[in-house]
Amino acid sequence: MDRPWKLKLLGFSMYKSKGKVLIRLAPESLRRVKDKVREFTSRTKPLSIEARIRRINAYLGGWLGYFALAETPSVFRSLEEWLRRRLRMCLWKQWKRVRTRYRELRALGLPEWVVHQVANACKGPWRMAHGPLNHALGIAYWKAQGLMSLTARYQSIRQAW
Repeated sequence: MDRPWKLKLLGFSMYKSKGKVLIRLAPESLRRVKDKVREFTSRTKPLSIEARIRRINAYLGGWLGYFALAETPSVFRSLEEWLRRRLRMCLWKQWKRVRTRYRELRALGLPEWVVHQVANACKGPWRMAHGPLNHALGIAYWKAQGLMSLTARYQSIRQAW
């Protein structure tokens, strides 16, 4: 027999905090959900952002319904941040030309000097998704696009219990 925090069962593992044993996601479960989201947000797949968001919401809705038993909201928060960065990367990849980047960044209401600086950057999509695009395409933007908030959904499920 091993310690409870070293065991994995049905995608969950345990951890010890202040003398209590609590439930968390097993690292392998988190890796599997990230792999699935990577599949949905692959830069080589020609899908619109709306189609990607629909697929992600459908998948994560069921996934979160099962794993909401975990007592680690920080994991869901970091997964949500990572997911938004993946989506920003997809948008940046879709805006291939500098002219398109100018148009889209201006539409987001960024100052002209920021638009010029960001649109002409030669960094890769993953790196660009973390810098200035993080502020321009923040939580409010993705909420308007219909992306489900994992943290809000997690809290509502936990309160329902």
